[in-house]
Amino acid sequence: MDQVELIRSALRSVQDPDLHQDLVTLNMIRDLGVEGAVARFRLVLTTGACPVKQQLEDQCRAAALSVPGIERAEITVSAEVPQGQSLAHVLPGVRHVIGVGSGKGGVGKSTITVNLAVALTQMGARVGIIDADIYGPSVPMMLGLHGQPQIVNKKMVPLRAHGVQVMSMGFLVDENQPVIWRAPMVVGALKQFISDVSWGELDYLLVDLPPGTGDIQLTLAQTVPLAGAVVVSTPQAVALLDARRSIAMFVKVKVPVFGIVENMSEFICPQCGHNEPIFGHGGAMHEAHALGIPFLGGVPLEPAVRVGADEGVPIVVSHPDSRSAQAFRSLAQQVASRASIAALRPLGEAAPVAG
Repeated sequence: MDQVELIRSALRSVQDPDLHQDLVTLNMIRDLGVEGAVARFRLVLTTGACPVKQQLEDQCRAAALSVPGIERAEITVSAEVPQGQSLAHVLPGVRHVIGVGSGKGGVGKSTITVNLAVALTQMGARVGIIDADIYGPSVPMMLGLHGQPQIVNKKMVPLRAHGVQVMSMGFLVDENQPVIWRAPMVVGALKQFISDVSWGELDYLLVDLPPGTGDIQLTLAQTVPLAGAVVVSTPQAVALLDARRSIAMFVKVKVPVFGIVENMSEFICPQCGHNEPIFGHGGAMHEAHALGIPFLGGVPLEPAVRVGADEGVPIVVSHPDSRSAQAFRSLAQQVASRASIAALRPLGEAAPVAG
């Protein structure tokens, strides 16, 4: 066995901690070669938001150096988000579509969506948002976007802010005018945002869903193969009751639930830094454990989050070192990881759902 094969064999000892398979089998080791006493190869991660990037690189280097005659390992680390279920017939350039939902309004779902999208972008991903809350579009304000999309080759071109592409009803109607539409028109608008928009190449397309479990949610699940869904709740029991219904809806339409994120988990005083769980604490975590789905963490309530949303500068941009920004980056890592797991799950293995 030559040195290249010896190194490849040694690298089979390194496993992805989420996928539980070795990196060679997962095709994450590319362009392996040896020159003298130097091994060179590419480590291609499944997401730029990989939280164990350095750990995997260190393990690969140690494996290569364990081969006799190899004194140095030069590793180029990059990311290539794997393609999820086939979207070629609807969204050919999009790798994953992820729904962000809640059972009720007022839990900060759009705030979660916007900051999650920007955090993923900051980690090197190509991200878009469909603001599917047709009656109450708020994503444009939260990202500081104004104006109407251009039409190119009979498709709308999404507006862009902080590296994120966005399509919203807020671009198409006057902000002072209500959208007084019956359900078929609302469903038609969502379908247009999917098929009549030039999304280009995206790693993640997040869909900010309206509250509840109605036509928009069902249409999305029936129109696009969703990689999964993130459910947003606040800690108190009344919000969790509705979040439970949202989770049950995703289960019924066979959409994997990536987990629950607890928004407004505690209030952080901007003057003294004191934490106060004004809406209770830990409710979403307990609910996740009871339902057997992941708890994706808590996002604290900080005044800077509200200010950023009003001014169009998400907190992950305006206050990157804040606890809220750190929570959003952790959420982004988990969502990216779970999307990769869903895409690379062995053929024929069913995606897990809650329940």
